[in-house]
Amino acid sequence: MALNRSLIGKTYPHSTSVVTLEALQRYARAYNDDNPAYFGSSAAGGIVAPPMFNVVVTWLALITVISDPELCVDLMRLLHQRQDMQFFAPIRCNDQISATATIISIENSRAGEFITIGLEASNQHQMVSLTHFTALIRGRRGGDRAAGTCSAAAALRHELVLSVSQSIDHDQTVRYAEASGDRNPIHLDSNVARMAGLPGIIVQGLCTMAFTSKVIVDHLCGGNPLCLKRLAVSFSRPVFPGDLITTSVWRDNTCDELMCFSFETVNQAGAAIIRHAIAEVDRGEGNMG
Repeated sequence: MALNRSLIGKTYPHSTSVVTLEALQRYARAYNDDNPAYFGSSAAGGIVAPPMFNVVVTWLALITVISDPELCVDLMRLLHQRQDMQFFAPIRCNDQISATATIISIENSRAGEFITIGLEASNQHQMVSLTHFTALIRGRRGGDRAAGTCSAAAALRHELVLSVSQSIDHDQTVRYAEASGDRNPIHLDSNVARMAGLPGIIVQGLCTMAFTSKVIVDHLCGGNPLCLKRLAVSFSRPVFPGDLITTSVWRDNTCDELMCFSFETVNQAGAAIIRHAIAEVDRGEGNMG
């Protein structure tokens, strides 16, 4: 059944949540991040949440859209294709976050239909993030995300800035599910994953993206998560528990006010799992306030 295009432009009722120290630290641990900004009592301006914690406070708003029976999304055929996140202000303990979701577009592709959902999150004072979540709803006759033949390394002519390898733990999907709310059984149950046409349990795409955010914050932001202003990735193939992933970053001089970087993440076989990725960093963000 095709997605219901009459819902394009619909904004759903907002959801609210209160941020706890336990929740933000559980999320950081779920992708192996020990940055003192999330744990250190001496952090300037106080402890803040990881930038990717925005997926936690917008999760209910996103699920409200995807589970809308009028939209007709088949979750067994859903593949997260792209995530584009802009960060405007930090999230802190005891913040009350209001999140709203809007269906921005539904488009045909050879593999099925693309749906893009906009997610806005605000605290008591201002907007903290804006996210565009894009998913492919695969057609009945199959189809997968395009793997592509041109990697970022081949396409970019900028100087390589850094390359960082990270290990995916065997219990990563379980820990990330508990911390993020993403309990889709393809990440937790090998039988369900195989029913969906996968060889086994796969890692949540947003978990993989969180790993790349750690690379950017640690190495390009001097450990200050407030410097990360935008992170956008395209998911090209699944990641599995036990994988070794490597993120390579190139400087991109297309931005004026921010430092811009392009990056790609590959698995241990050298196959791209994240492509066409960008990070925008504010080098002038000198404190945690």
